Amino acid sequence: MLKINVPGWRELQIKNVVFDYNGTLAEDGIIRSEVKEKIERLSDKGLNIYVLTADTYGCAKQRLEGLPIELMIFNNDNAAVNKKRIVEEIGNNFTVAIGNGMNDVEMFKVSSLSIAVIGREGCSVKAFSEADIVVNDILDAIELLLKPERIVATLRR
Repeated sequence: MLKINVPGWRELQIKNVVFDYNGTLAEDGIIRSEVKEKIERLSDKGLNIYVLTADTYGCAKQRLEGLPIELMIFNNDNAAVNKKRIVEEIGNNFTVAIGNGMNDVEMFKVSSLSIAVIGREGCSVKAFSEADIVVNDILDAIELLLKPERIVATLRR
C-alpha cells in the first residue's frame, strides 16, 4: 500500500491503480515500452493494476500481454458505468483512476485520486474538470505515484 499524506486535503491509502487504455496508456492503440516499464515498477511497489477499456482499436489484450495487470474490456455503450462499478468493487477509497475520456468521468468521481492525461489524443473537458490532477503524458501520471512528493506538492492546501 502507498500512503500519502496531503496536508490540508486528505491522507491517501492507495492499493489500486486503474488505467483507461486508449488515449491514456496507449496512443492509437499502441503502448510505448517506457510505459510498460513504469507499470511494472508500480506493480513492484505492491499496487494492484487494472486496465479498464472499451478497446477502440481491438488490440489491448495483445499489447498488454505479459504485464502484471488485470484487463477488463467493455462495449462502448456501457464503459463509463462499468468503470465506475469496478472502481467501487475493488475499493474506491483505495484507488487512483487515470484516464482521459468522457467514459472515465464516473470513475474519477468515486476514486480516491483522479488523474487526467491530456496526451496526443486529447482529453475530454469533463474528465479534465473532474480530475484532481492533470498531466500532459502518461509517464508523468505514473511518476506521480512513483514519486508521491509530487502529489503532495500539487494538492496540499
